[in-house]
Amino acid sequence: MVAGVITEEYALAVSAELLWKVMSFGDGKSTLLPKACEGLIDAVEVEGDGGAGSVTTIKFNAAMGEATVMKTRVVALDAATRVMRSEVLEGGKVRAQLKSQVLEMKMEDAGEGACVVKVTVEYERLDGAPLAAEDQAKLTQGYLALIKKMEAYLVAHPEEFA
Repeated sequence: MVAGVITEEYALAVSAELLWKVMSFGDGKSTLLPKACEGLIDAVEVEGDGGAGSVTTIKFNAAMGEATVMKTRVVALDAATRVMRSEVLEGGKVRAQLKSQVLEMKMEDAGEGACVVKVTVEYERLDGAPLAAEDQAKLTQGYLALIKKMEAYLVAHPEEFA
C-alpha cells in the first residue's frame, strides 16, 4: 500500500484561540460547530469527553452532496499547542478509495485577530496507487469549506464565542 500526505495552510481573519473553541468538542461544546457551520453541518454527536479516544459523528446537511456523515476518533488533542489529530472511521469525500485517513489540524497565531491553520491528511489507498490530484483537492477542499464557513461566522459574530 502507498501512503500519502497532503498538507495545506490557510490564513484566517480570526484568532487561533477563537477557532479552537469552536473546533474542540470537550465540555459539551458539540453545539458550537453546527451553529458556526449552519447549512453545512446539521448535528455533531460526541461519545466521550472530547479528548483522545472520543468518537465524533458529524451529520452534514444535504448541501454537502455525497458525504452525509463523517465519524472520527480523536487520536490526540493538545489545547496548549492547538493541535487536533483524528482518524476518519467513516465517511469523507474519497473514503471509498482509502484504507485509512488521519487528519491533523494545527492552529497558530498570526498576529492580532488572525491565525494560520495547517491541515495535514495522511492516507493509505486500498489499491496501492497514489491518490489522484483531483481527489487530493476534494479531500482538502472539504476541510477548507468548513474552516472558511467557521471563519465567516466568527468574523460576523466575534463576541459570541469569546
